[in-house]
Amino acid sequence: MSERRIRPRVVTGVSACAALALMAPLVGASSAAAADSPAELYEGHVQVDRGKADDPETLRGQVFDDVNENSKLDGDETGIADVAVTNGIDVVQTDGKGSYELPVRDNMTVSITQPSGWQVPVDSDNFAQFSYNHLPKGSPQLKFGGIKPTGDTPKAVNFPMIESSATASAKQNCAIASDTQAYDKTEMGYARDGAVGDLADRDDYKGCGVLLLGDNVGDDLSLNDELRDIYSEMNGPVRAAPGNHDQDYDSPDDAHALDTFRDQFGPGHFSYDVGKTHFVVLDSIEYSGNQSTKKYKEKIGAEQLEWLENDLKNVPSNAHVVIATHVPIVTHKQVVAEDAKEFYDVISDYPNAVTVGGHTHTQENLVAGEQRKEWADEGIDTLPNTQIVAGAVSGDWYSGGLNADGLPYSFTGDASEPGVQTLEFDGSDRSERYTVRNESDDHQLLLGVNSPEWRDWAQKAQDWQDADKAGEEPEAISERVVTREDLKQGDSWLTSSFLAGTSDARVEVSFDGKSNTVAEHTQPGKGESLAKGWEYTDPYTASQNLRTSGSVGQSSSHLWRAELPTHLDLGTHKAEVTGTDRYGREYTETIRFTVVEDEAAAAQTSKKQLAKDGFSTQQEKKVDEDDRKGLDSDEARQADSN
Repeated sequence: MSERRIRPRVVTGVSACAALALMAPLVGASSAAAADSPAELYEGHVQVDRGKADDPETLRGQVFDDVNENSKLDGDETGIADVAVTNGIDVVQTDGKGSYELPVRDNMTVSITQPSGWQVPVDSDNFAQFSYNHLPKGSPQLKFGGIKPTGDTPKAVNFPMIESSATASAKQNCAIASDTQAYDKTEMGYARDGAVGDLADRDDYKGCGVLLLGDNVGDDLSLNDELRDIYSEMNGPVRAAPGNHDQDYDSPDDAHALDTFRDQFGPGHFSYDVGKTHFVVLDSIEYSGNQSTKKYKEKIGAEQLEWLENDLKNVPSNAHVVIATHVPIVTHKQVVAEDAKEFYDVISDYPNAVTVGGHTHTQENLVAGEQRKEWADEGIDTLPNTQIVAGAVSGDWYSGGLNADGLPYSFTGDASEPGVQTLEFDGSDRSERYTVRNESDDHQLLLGVNSPEWRDWAQKAQDWQDADKAGEEPEAISERVVTREDLKQGDSWLTSSFLAGTSDARVEVSFDGKSNTVAEHTQPGKGESLAKGWEYTDPYTASQNLRTSGSVGQSSSHLWRAELPTHLDLGTHKAEVTGTDRYGREYTETIRFTVVEDEAAAAQTSKKQLAKDGFSTQQEKKVDEDDRKGLDSDEARQADSN
């Protein structure tokens, strides 16, 4: 008889059996998982029996309890019932013996939905193993290899799993690392020593693992090995979604554009369950097949929407559902996915569904019920589901000067920093947090002073950047210096980029210990048009970018501002800012700024302040402008210029 490995027993407040009972509508996993402690990751693979299939038009196999963890269906190991198995469109459930049958497609990836209470194996780099590629003649000739010929339909494809109370627990932390997007080994090192290193130091996501949300590398798929290496230290399983920079751009069409990705990481779309949450990953890039332009559409497509509808038939409508795809469905600027309305129709029965995207190298949390003119113009009057844009491991493409840790500041155009998103689940509750690279969870507020003089300098600096830095650089001023004249004129604000901020968050400012002023949210989501311009810009991050990379978006979904008192005396003043997020968590930061007599005094004080700040301009961006923007479709370029 096969024997299960013995692991140290962990006692928790809620039994895994109870957690599985709560999850019962989603999966049919055995409650025997309650007897085990959280399963460690185990190395293994999907079992492919290359014997002759009884019917080449039908793929058969079993999902089984790999008790001895040898990735082989042994005679005394049992199948697992009610597990979803898919060929990329059709979705079936395993029977009482864990068996399934699926129609064979000429080019398909077959995968299973890992149920709560179970854990699929991982490979030597900790990437989850839950799929099989079927491509009888293999890929067309591709630079990065694609998929080798798989031959005829195999006799069986069997999927191993082991019991896990770690994935059964209703309490889960799920880390999302978007846009690692390294173009070379130096940038891969920046990722390793930054946000990826932070994840390696954490142990709170063991059950759910880490999801890479696309643009994992920057077009050079030979860097996939280095990517796997830096994520091999994760303390949980790693799964990957594809992005526009993960494509085989020498593919003749979209059908083979992800062949190398599928070979090295798994399916472009799939699902899995942890705790009481159903995760769905979608491919949102439709490649044109034009190798010279590399154009693509930001689109989910009818085939995936059909699969999504089939996948969700096994999920209760009141369940937590996370739908993750590289391209966000919307951002604070626009509707991004071309078929957003069709997508929202498919998930309309799932009010607890939240969508998560990357791609734009911004960090946004747009709450269901918000309204924006740009969305309404595309037929979406009210946002039906919360949309999170997960930030970026690379920040603003590893640009800007080097900080004290030797890493590029890489401030993003919407006034955020490199980092990772974590979705937190506890029973019926969901929350999320964005953790900035090499910082604690409390680092959530970036503060500056936005004055008429600063805005004048910013425009001159932007013009200099747009002219490829021709001529003399405008002499920098500090975003913490303001003239008495600017104060009297008004329109000088203390700005707060509140990374945890949403339209229902609150930011308060106290100047010099006086009573609090409630700050204004610059993009409240009440049907207004995009608030864009220097007056809606965070001067802290923009100042650094205007001196180095030139990347400033002039808008943000998480910027608040409070008008500076017009009567402040000359000298240094202190502002204390408290941000309260939608979950009641408070974050407080202080900033000191100086009021001076005139522009001459501002220039002199700025020189001293900037020298004290120590911002470096040594690091210059190496990739060309189009790649640095990261948005290569015509639609996205147009939106970026709006």
